[in-house]
Amino acid sequence: MEFKISKELIQELEQLIQNKNDQQLEVLLNDMHHADIAEILDELDFNEATYIFKVLDSEKTAEILLELEDDLRENILSRLSPKEIAEELDELETNDAADIIAELSKDLKAEVISELQDVEHAKDIVDLLRYDEDTAGGIMHKELVKVNENWNVLTCVKEMRIQAENISRVHSIYVVDDEDRLKGRLSLKDLLTTSSRTPINDVYIRKLNSVKVDTEDVEVARIMQKYDLEAIPVVDEMGRLVGRITIDDIVDVIKDEADEDYQLAAGISQDVEADDSIFEHTKARLPWLVLALLGGFVSVKVLGLFEGAMLEHGNLFFFTPLIAAMAGNVGVQSSAIIVQGLANNTLSGSLFNRLVKEVSLSLLNGLILATILFLGSHFLLNVEFIIGIIVTVALMSVIIIASLIGTFVPLLLDKFGIDPALATGPFITTSNDICGILIYFSIAKMILGF
Repeated sequence: MEFKISKELIQELEQLIQNKNDQQLEVLLNDMHHADIAEILDELDFNEATYIFKVLDSEKTAEILLELEDDLRENILSRLSPKEIAEELDELETNDAADIIAELSKDLKAEVISELQDVEHAKDIVDLLRYDEDTAGGIMHKELVKVNENWNVLTCVKEMRIQAENISRVHSIYVVDDEDRLKGRLSLKDLLTTSSRTPINDVYIRKLNSVKVDTEDVEVARIMQKYDLEAIPVVDEMGRLVGRITIDDIVDVIKDEADEDYQLAAGISQDVEADDSIFEHTKARLPWLVLALLGGFVSVKVLGLFEGAMLEHGNLFFFTPLIAAMAGNVGVQSSAIIVQGLANNTLSGSLFNRLVKEVSLSLLNGLILATILFLGSHFLLNVEFIIGIIVTVALMSVIIIASLIGTFVPLLLDKFGIDPALATGPFITTSNDICGILIYFSIAKMILGF
């Protein structure tokens, strides 16, 4: 059952903190999962959260540190000495420790690294800090189990026991040569069912997926999803095994990418969270709102060009919101499908075939919607027959053009290295609104001859 924070629990903790009853605090919290304790700390004020953090042992608090909200983690770390921070990092795997160190100031970062007790652990952390956080090198673990292709089964088992002591979970056993170049992987089943004197070279599996240190994290996620992998090895430019990426790291990547795309689609240009300051939210939202406002000015200008038509045929004006809304909706639907296909790498065929398919789909949808609109405007709204024809033809045209824009724009953005998720936000909506209004009144002008 999922843990739920109660008011009674918070009150009990506050009372224990006030009385400085450290022993009872440990008894109450030690059996809880670190993620649940992190939720509790987020509910307490900063001083109380810091007090609890210092009461618990490093083995527990190291995991809690990873689950805390960024602001709270930053505040707690600011209250710890370099030696205390190093004690926390000694309990973490290398990639988690590197993520926390990366958040520290340059001077504090050097002090903390110098306080780490395990020299090899410190070297691995420093090595990870060299990589961009959005690459395979930036999210990989240095902890792994590897064996040499020249060993026999008995030697492998002995070495694996030593290596596995520092690893929380063994996903794969990797096989390397004398130069540490990745050669393949070893099946645990084969290891258990093969004679102890059998050379590993005779039994290991040579077919193996791997990624390079500079591979983008989203590409790593795509590969692991495609091949249903729990872990994937990471190699350097020379093909040497330098780390591994596990499924829990990829879940975080997928979540972060989904959050980013969702915010871009909503017209939020920077990564923000609900608890961020008003200033941060303003910076993230304002650029696209300004763009939408400028698009609104253009729409007003377009409407002004047809002022005479609206004075003479007032019914035309009442259908303007409908045409603009349909243009925006169709464009967003088309772009969303393309963006999803680009993200999942499932788009196939040429651009021409893609556009032909969208036109065919738009013709079918447009025909159905235009028929509904014509009948509704004639029988429910008592609109003149000629106005009904104009609105119907305009709707058909707008749906086709909007779907083409919604298809073409994300593909174009992707080609130039711009996140295509932008095409599902205010950009595509505003541009299609303007095109829809322009097409609508241009058709009206041609038919009515004003």
